[in-house]
Amino acid sequence: MDADTILAIRPALTEYLRGFDACMGRAPNREHLDTYVSGQLSNLQRKSVEPIADAAGVPPRTLQEFLSLLKWDDLGVIDQLQRRVARRHADPHSIGIIDETSFKKQGQETACVERQYCGSLGKVDNCVVTVQLGYAVGNFHTLLDGVPFLPEHTWADPERRRKAGIPDEIVYRPKWFIGLEMIQHAQANGVRFEWLTFDEGYGGKPPFLRELETMGQNYVAEIPCDTVGWTSPPEVHYRDHARDQRQGQSLRRARLKVRNTPAVEVRNLLTYSPVLRKVSWERFRVKDGEKGPMIWEAKRIELWIKDEHGLPVGPYHLVVARPLNKPQEVKYFLSNAPMSTSLEVLLIVAFSRWRIERMFEDSKSELGMKHFEVRKYLSIQRHLVLTGVSHLFLAEFHQQQVGKKSGTHPLPGPHGHLRPGADLVSRWPVLAQAGGIHRRAIGDNAEAQSQFPPQPLEDLVGEITREGHHLGQPAHLSLAPRIAL
Repeated sequence: MDADTILAIRPALTEYLRGFDACMGRAPNREHLDTYVSGQLSNLQRKSVEPIADAAGVPPRTLQEFLSLLKWDDLGVIDQLQRRVARRHADPHSIGIIDETSFKKQGQETACVERQYCGSLGKVDNCVVTVQLGYAVGNFHTLLDGVPFLPEHTWADPERRRKAGIPDEIVYRPKWFIGLEMIQHAQANGVRFEWLTFDEGYGGKPPFLRELETMGQNYVAEIPCDTVGWTSPPEVHYRDHARDQRQGQSLRRARLKVRNTPAVEVRNLLTYSPVLRKVSWERFRVKDGEKGPMIWEAKRIELWIKDEHGLPVGPYHLVVARPLNKPQEVKYFLSNAPMSTSLEVLLIVAFSRWRIERMFEDSKSELGMKHFEVRKYLSIQRHLVLTGVSHLFLAEFHQQQVGKKSGTHPLPGPHGHLRPGADLVSRWPVLAQAGGIHRRAIGDNAEAQSQFPPQPLEDLVGEITREGHHLGQPAHLSLAPRIAL
């Protein structure tokens, strides 16, 4: 980092934080915001309240009260952050990523703690889990929102809730429901996602997928291996029932005909489906690891899935992918994108979920997101908000530095493939505008249509060689060599 860059950081941070002044109210709160964010961007080894306060020469209690007691609009800060992203980083190839992260915590009085699966430890333990929304396009990615997950059964005790400062309006909501609320909130602030992607914890929830389709939102979702569907649409029989007294018309009810091929779990399609077995595997270089290139192979067919009435809905893309060195570790992805969408594009979106892992790692290692020692619900929520503010500044700073050093991305080839030797993960800008969602639904499912007209993706995707496609590793965000702001 050169001297000019170091000198530019402090004025740039001061100017950046001014965008949140309206949310802070009183002048002391603006000073606390500066202190907290500067501490998260500093070279402190641990970035909890006390070390940040000591480094800034302020009493730790003032920052503790800033998180827990003082009046400022933390939800307004999220609004301002998202509007800034919408203004400065809008792109027709943007990807929204829903995922969750966890923090090992102990104690019965820390809000949202429960013995549950802790991803950071890889096992079940006492931890706090948060649902997060990320945004990625080009060489830029940032966190847009984060909400603590309140477990369903362990926080019904009013006294325990009171000690943890959990407001009455905060009740159990499934993680997919929290994710849906965050997506809708970001969209209300002007953020547009050409694609959404998420793991099977969300892809396995039909109500979540239905809501996204109603919104006209394209997605590539990892789904559980026991998801059932058909590789060709089964026949549906319609039958007139009692007349609707209000409308004076007969009601028609749909059901599957008796002589139909039963729906099959997707994990059995590789072995038993002649449709899928006839499709050849295509190889893609996902990224270069420490032990060499990671090669995956994938194939894609159409799939009709069951709706809540047991009727077929589709067609959807079913993408089956597996690493070449571990062919038994098969992943399944479902997408509602137009049928003209190429396999390369679907894989780029699916594997872009790795970018939010990069965001989590940067936020925890560089910004101290995992260092919080507060217990109250509001304090945890505000800590997540402020970490998001710090991460956006870091992401924009990194983008500016990369922009000075790197050239433009190569243009797509004429046949919708990446150029030879290209890396799948690094090809964010080649994602095409996927256009409208058109579901040929059977039964009562309505069609959802995107605001964009369909557009051939093959004209916008660069070439990926059949010998390997490279997804690349998202860049590590850092102010290294670290400096105290």
